[in-house]
Amino acid sequence: MTSRRPCIAQLFVHAGVNSPTAMRRHGSAALAALGCMFAASTASAQISRHPTGVNVNAMGATTVFVTFGNLAGKIPVEAIWCGELVPASPDIGDRCDPSTIFGSLPHRYDLSRPSGSDGLTDIMSIPASVSRRAYQAAARGEASEFFYVRRFVDPDGGPDEYVTVSCRMTEGGARVPFAITEARITFATEDPVLAIRAGERVPPVRAKIVYNGTGRLTGRWEIVRPGEEPPRAEDLLPEASLPIEQRSRQRRFTDVERFDIFLPPVGEYDLAGPDPEKLPTDVDGEYRLLLRIEATDDKEGDTDLAAAAAGSGLVHTGGVAGFPMPHLRYHVGAAAAVGVATTGFRTLAPRAGSSFGPTGEAPDFRWAASPAALLYRIEFESADGQTILAAIVRAPLLRYAAPPMLRERAGTAPFRWRVVALGAGGRVLDRTAWTAAGFTG
Repeated sequence: MTSRRPCIAQLFVHAGVNSPTAMRRHGSAALAALGCMFAASTASAQISRHPTGVNVNAMGATTVFVTFGNLAGKIPVEAIWCGELVPASPDIGDRCDPSTIFGSLPHRYDLSRPSGSDGLTDIMSIPASVSRRAYQAAARGEASEFFYVRRFVDPDGGPDEYVTVSCRMTEGGARVPFAITEARITFATEDPVLAIRAGERVPPVRAKIVYNGTGRLTGRWEIVRPGEEPPRAEDLLPEASLPIEQRSRQRRFTDVERFDIFLPPVGEYDLAGPDPEKLPTDVDGEYRLLLRIEATDDKEGDTDLAAAAAGSGLVHTGGVAGFPMPHLRYHVGAAAAVGVATTGFRTLAPRAGSSFGPTGEAPDFRWAASPAALLYRIEFESADGQTILAAIVRAPLLRYAAPPMLRERAGTAPFRWRVVALGAGGRVLDRTAWTAAGFTG
């Protein structure tokens, strides 16, 4: 690519020297060119990184642990993916060609942290949208390699420096760093358990893990008991997502059960939760079940601190992720019934077992308030669990006048209804119990 042609070749061409014989006859030009190359290589080597290139999943998200070293006080700013590079002069290194940019690292996924005396660890979380654009460019005949470019600024006013990691597209199998790209944890029931009585057994738990590469998924389930300080987001990050010196600082909670499973390069795994008998329900209050992932050896992703000029030794990065692991909550209360929240959030009218005739106005559904709710979702189901109707009501409104289509869809068969309280971002805060009702002919 012309824009990335080595400095020495450019100077020879500019001087009209285009053959080895001519190059030997122009010693001064050669010396100047060599001096240019030395200066350029010295400047571009000021900040080191490892790995310098990595295999990534061409059809989905990829997460890679990258170490930068020899920062000399420079501060990382934006990170961009692109298809081609151009010289960053008068700054240092190669920057992205603006016409080939695929995307930038979202701020919420920027987990870069200082490491050692003069290093930085960076979790390169490539979104699936960037991979798709790179794949589409390759399908058009462009290079199958694209680039991750980190820009560092000098607070003293010196030139910016651009540091590049090459990304080689693959199918996301065994030669891609072992990383978790998605994790979901649920109770093995129709609904999450909101409250159970003291001494009752918690339903089984399962976790769906989506990943790249292959390796050992090693970790543990921990429980946060009522009254304990809840974990920070940093405590829930996989161990491999942190600099090596910060991993021991993550807070530990009560161990429930450990796991150590080999994951073949198939991309998905259903992880069984801990034995329900081991989950405590002896004290009233809120419990949190945490999924903690430990770092494992991964030859495709491990980083060499010496190669990055950030120390010495090998840092294991198997099981890295660009986000904290999710967790489950369950409530224990002596007066609570399964599926009924202890806050008083419940349906009010019509009462359980009510029936409505073939004529007259549509029934009016009412419920008690949930203190933190922003929205309420009212749900109607048939007796066999099929959805009949669902609607959203904005708080503080606590009623819903059912449209005629509810009668049309339900027919004369019994149905049931409930209300779900939603918070910021659509997060479920609470649910009422199901209430039975029906229409007559």
